[in-house]
Amino acid sequence: MNMVNIPRLDLNLYTEGDSGQRKQFSDDIGKAFNDTGFVTITNHGLNKQLIDKLYENVKALFALPDEVKSKYEDPELAGQRGYTGKQKETAKGFTAPDLKEFWQIGQTVTDDPQLKAEYPDNLTVDELPSFNETTQQVYKKLERIGQHLLKAIAFYLNLPENYFDDKVHNGNSILRTLHYFPITDPDALPDDAVRAGAHEDINLITLLIGASADGLEVLTRDNKWFPVKAHGEDLVVNVGDMLQRLTNNKLKSTTHRVVNPPRELMKNSRYSVPFFLHPKANMDLTCLPQCIDKDHPKQYENITAGEYLDERLREIGLKK
Repeated sequence: MNMVNIPRLDLNLYTEGDSGQRKQFSDDIGKAFNDTGFVTITNHGLNKQLIDKLYENVKALFALPDEVKSKYEDPELAGQRGYTGKQKETAKGFTAPDLKEFWQIGQTVTDDPQLKAEYPDNLTVDELPSFNETTQQVYKKLERIGQHLLKAIAFYLNLPENYFDDKVHNGNSILRTLHYFPITDPDALPDDAVRAGAHEDINLITLLIGASADGLEVLTRDNKWFPVKAHGEDLVVNVGDMLQRLTNNKLKSTTHRVVNPPRELMKNSRYSVPFFLHPKANMDLTCLPQCIDKDHPKQYENITAGEYLDERLREIGLKK
């Protein structure tokens, strides 16, 4: 278990470093994404004050009465904007829904009217103006951080450094604010009911701003669950299925979950804020030629990011 490769990497070494430091960062993130699919990132540009303000607003949002939150829930949006109520999402392969509720914020397009028309508008919380302002600020900062990380990944894959730039500019990325609500009657839970069932993310990469409590675990190559802990304000970053498909399994979309806490802590809430970095719907996810050879034959059929997202949303119960 001590050999699990989830390194702590300094993003400044890539964005501000010399050529040797940039290559070392690229090699390190590439190796970790090849081994476990997870890293933690420090010096990313999100300061503690903004993170604290974000979590204050997230807690205030989910403290609103259910009847207030439910007015922001629209099933036609398939959970992609606004509120999704308790136990509405089920991990692929599970029967019991996850023990959570969430709110999602999407892309705001300002320079492409045609693309803007394809995205639903974000919903604003009338009761909490600070929530809307803070989450928009965090969305843009995480989007920028994600773009830097994709440049390092492109470098590792021997692609042009800007390979992902036009694909993720105005991409269908999602900021999700999550509340794993208190479990008041543990004995009434189905056997497989957990805060987040074992799953892989759909997107290119996910950037997670810590969490208010432990619980995140990653499935290692020897099929054991390993707890992932971040230092202070570090980001936890992992590979999603779209990047795994694109690289023909060279970069791993690792299975992870959020387990229920010990019984004595079940009465406590847990909050977390992941940013799912998606490309535009028309990105071609066909396996890269340099990731295919006689030892690694092509594993996936050709598909676009939009088609793949649609397929996965149906599998997890958010879309009919």
